[in-house]
Amino acid sequence: MKSIIKQIAAETREKEKAAVALQRAELESSLTSRDRRNFLRKFALGGISLSAFMGLSFQDTLAQTTSKVPRASAPSDLKITDLRYCLTAVMGGTAIIKIDTNQGIYGLGEVRDAADARYALMLKSRILGENPCNVEKIFKIIKQFGGQARQGGGVCAVEMALWDLCGKAYNVPAWQLLGGRYRDSIRIYADTPESKNPEEQLNRIKYRTETQGYTWLKMDVSIADLKDVPGALVNPEILKSGANQFSGGGYLSYANTKHPFTGIQITDKGLEILAAKVEKVRNMVGYEIPISTDHYGHFDLNNCIRLGKALEKYRLAWLEDMVPWQYTEQLKTITEALETPTLTGEDIYLLEFFKPLIDNHAVDIIHPDLATSGGLLETKRIGDYAEEKGIAMAMHQAGTPVSFMANVHCAAATQNFLAMEHHSVDLEWWEGLVKTTDGRKLIDKGFAPVPLTAPGLGIELVDEEVKKHLHPSDPSYFAPTKEWDAKKSHDRTYS
Repeated sequence: MKSIIKQIAAETREKEKAAVALQRAELESSLTSRDRRNFLRKFALGGISLSAFMGLSFQDTLAQTTSKVPRASAPSDLKITDLRYCLTAVMGGTAIIKIDTNQGIYGLGEVRDAADARYALMLKSRILGENPCNVEKIFKIIKQFGGQARQGGGVCAVEMALWDLCGKAYNVPAWQLLGGRYRDSIRIYADTPESKNPEEQLNRIKYRTETQGYTWLKMDVSIADLKDVPGALVNPEILKSGANQFSGGGYLSYANTKHPFTGIQITDKGLEILAAKVEKVRNMVGYEIPISTDHYGHFDLNNCIRLGKALEKYRLAWLEDMVPWQYTEQLKTITEALETPTLTGEDIYLLEFFKPLIDNHAVDIIHPDLATSGGLLETKRIGDYAEEKGIAMAMHQAGTPVSFMANVHCAAATQNFLAMEHHSVDLEWWEGLVKTTDGRKLIDKGFAPVPLTAPGLGIELVDEEVKKHLHPSDPSYFAPTKEWDAKKSHDRTYS
């Protein structure tokens, strides 16, 4: 036995000598950066091993002897050193950002779908040198540069990446940093498959609910379906020109004209057609699965109420964005006139702009998009505020797996959550853009498993897959962004 112990001790000494030699070589190498050298010395805390007698200084001995202690970083010494991006093809162009630090760990965030990556790039000069774990402080520095709808995308992208970084630094999931979780899986709602052939549509719906496992669906009930139907609409001509906000039509096009100002009305014939569409889907889906509706078109609150009443018997989960969210009184009028729950919020930036809707009970459900509303913490605050007023929260999400996972963590930490949107269910390559760091599935039978131990957001990019699906307008991949390093303005908003 003693000889075995001696043998093990000898082998241990040899291994320790080799480890010390490697450590010393890295510390003394001219290729080792000063930050890395300081990090190696300051990173670990622990006891003294035999290496103390092998020529290393006290600091270097501490670093060597505790090199196997599982620590993600030295959080108090973290500093932001870079911000870069790539533009994916998701939703016609969705940018993923990466924030790097002096310790080699990084965080992933996402600029909202169809928003300009420059909303995030312009913030780089404001966050360089900051400790990414001071999330709220940095958010207060940059939030003045965000705005409603996609103008909030840059601030939210940075905020997402900070929580990812902070979680990695402290080796805990992002939901833990938000106060803990209420649930272990997140219910997802998906689009209702469509087809002109009823049998084919039924088969697609069964695939969505039975094979894919989704337990909540959403469908469009749009006056666009009526534009070529004689007698279905009053004043349909404006709808036929410039109906898509991305395809021109000018400032006074239908797409850029708010709902009360189009002059469009739905006739009884039009209401019957739209109601028949909903009835067909309800009969295929059944009443056990909630069905939400969206994308009605631009028409005034009187016609909103008429449409809402025509659809009441189908017990829809909600009527979404019937008029612009800014019209608090109009939304309240619609909500009070209908039995079906009303919902809005995907274009609202910050809690302060949700408060009038919540305080006035103008809608029954709020619907923030985390990539617009202010990121994880601000969205949780929005949900918590709504909960106090007896209002539920669903979550709008139409981006890459990065914002998807940011939503998952926020939903896990927010009690009044109902369901989260997934807009890329049928995009075969979407899930392959990332890998989970704990081996879980990204989506499992219509639910997103919450990472119980994986730090940060719990995902890493699969570089080769993301590169396959970059937007053709910008094939760069996390290229240097030095032109955004310098701060060139005085930003204080008061004298």
